[in-house]
Amino acid sequence: MKIISGGVCAAKGFKAGATRCGIKESRTTDDLAIILSECECTAAATYTLNRVKAAPLYVTMEHLEDGVARAIVVNAGNANACAPDGMENARRQAQAAAKLLGVEEDRVLVASTGVIGQRLNIECIEENIGNLKLSDNGSEAASHAILTTDTKVKSVAIEFTVGGKTCHIGGIAKGSGMIHPNMGTMLGFITTDCNITHEMLQIALVESVRRSYNRVSVDGDTSTNDMCIVMANGLAGNEQIDWQNEDFDKFYQALHEVNVRLARMIAGDGEGATKLITCTVKGARSEEAAERLAKAVCASSLVKAAMFGADANWGRVLCAMGYSKAPFRPEYVTVSFSSSVGTVMVCDHGYGLDFDEDLAKQILLEEEVNIDVELYEGEEKATCWGCDLTYDYVKINGDYRT
Repeated sequence: MKIISGGVCAAKGFKAGATRCGIKESRTTDDLAIILSECECTAAATYTLNRVKAAPLYVTMEHLEDGVARAIVVNAGNANACAPDGMENARRQAQAAAKLLGVEEDRVLVASTGVIGQRLNIECIEENIGNLKLSDNGSEAASHAILTTDTKVKSVAIEFTVGGKTCHIGGIAKGSGMIHPNMGTMLGFITTDCNITHEMLQIALVESVRRSYNRVSVDGDTSTNDMCIVMANGLAGNEQIDWQNEDFDKFYQALHEVNVRLARMIAGDGEGATKLITCTVKGARSEEAAERLAKAVCASSLVKAAMFGADANWGRVLCAMGYSKAPFRPEYVTVSFSSSVGTVMVCDHGYGLDFDEDLAKQILLEEEVNIDVELYEGEEKATCWGCDLTYDYVKINGDYRT
């Protein structure tokens, strides 16, 4: 595998583009994006586990019943969740895109992000969608158009080989707040020219989501709009992957690399965040236990606040582990903090060490900080990602709607 440019347009046969419709009056940048394949794709998706789901998710579920799609249309500025005329407007959004693209309505998948509870201004989308121009290098424009409180675009693409054929896979995502997925990502769109069946695509996506986006927590809130979609058009010309063989494993590794990279970008760009936190738990009895422990640490408001203040308060790490409901023996636990500056062990077998506080502070002042936990109970491990909790998080969310 090698990293390449192009995002969702890196794979053969995909185009993307964006335009401004004025969905949210105060927004002056593009707020509508489309991703299109020149031919039909096998497609798969994961959705939020929040019982309150936005209308676009239900429309996408309907359109993906046969596992086939051609395009994705996504708007920012309004979530179309718990909103008047929600289902009607989600369908009208699909219809508007289908008309523009000359494809069948049920081949268009729909996603939205933004404020909950307000009617989507579908009329402005219908009026302005015709201004959207698709291109082979339109991924960057699309990645900007889907952002809300994000400060950075999230984009990655990879080239890999399956069955002697060169394949490509790329993705864009958005997510900064209301992030504790329990499914997939906030909004994530992945394209590939690899030839793979819908069934294998769904298996690969679900497994990768479990070990990437589902291991991110910015603020403990699971959005109503979380959705991750992957479309595969098969134009790479490899023999179709229709069972879990060596080719499937290669595809999965590429897909997972894209998802992990996007997940890290999302965690590092949490609302108000100044640093990315990576927690790895090793020596666990099971992967599930390691994941639960690591995610509890990354989700802890007290750990996040300590990381913001560059305070090596390791007791908060053990505290979070203790209420995670995962099995472990506190008297075995060793904790270290590390970054590009170095590593400092702060707890050994459940007891605090007389460590260098000045070194620890320098380590925790870096933009990427690692919390490494060793349990000495088994062979399993898991890594989760989060960010620090800052004053700006409260400022952003205190007046998000108004």
